[in-house]
Amino acid sequence: MNRIRLIPCLDIRDGRVVKGTNFIGIRDAGDPVELAKRYEDQGADELVFLDITASHEGRAPVIELARRVSEVLFVPFTVGGGLREVSQVREALLAGADKVSLNTAAVARPELITESADIYGAQCVVVAIDARMIAPGKWEVTTHGGRSPTGLDAVEWAKRAVTLGAGEILLTSMDGDGTRSGYDLALTKAVSHAVNVPVIASGGAGNAGHMVDAVEQGGAAAVLLAGILHDGLTTVSELKTEMHDLGVVVR
Repeated sequence: MNRIRLIPCLDIRDGRVVKGTNFIGIRDAGDPVELAKRYEDQGADELVFLDITASHEGRAPVIELARRVSEVLFVPFTVGGGLREVSQVREALLAGADKVSLNTAAVARPELITESADIYGAQCVVVAIDARMIAPGKWEVTTHGGRSPTGLDAVEWAKRAVTLGAGEILLTSMDGDGTRSGYDLALTKAVSHAVNVPVIASGGAGNAGHMVDAVEQGGAAAVLLAGILHDGLTTVSELKTEMHDLGVVVR
């Protein structure tokens, strides 16, 4: 049986961890290196760092942050935000990241997925999908930190991304983001059943029960969480214990 991963996500803006609701109402949550080390000590299986304004502002990705984080972390971590070229993917990996997350640039130029996977391996390439429900059972892909609708169907884009070489899908429900009301199980299930790579459920984590639902009903291989950790409502270790007690095998 596959062991479920718990992955804290640190959204970065101007060098600080931030958190909002539905991609707006952004508030400061702390220093990324300090929080990353705290979550690793609590038992996080991996970490994700996403510069949430890099693509919108046309900035270079946070390579220096990856270097700083790699000096203190032992668990694998993913970086994303503003990665547009294979050379930047290379920089991120050389800086210590284990994986890169591609979103806006992958939609704009899907070949970037293949180019990166061919050189560095599919296991290093995570395609992040920020999806908003537009009708029951239909979700649209957005880019530029949720600012730009694309007209792409989220399930179809996930399938194409995997065909192009993505080794993992990071699937965020914009409708659930920051609400703590649970993951979008229909979205998670639709994508998980459509692809043959691990899907990380994101957007809406409020408690261990939500995470169990994402796994058992949504088919997720991992769960992303942020606000409930940043605000000190629980810890990774507490959540793992609760999930185990609910019958889910965690790492």
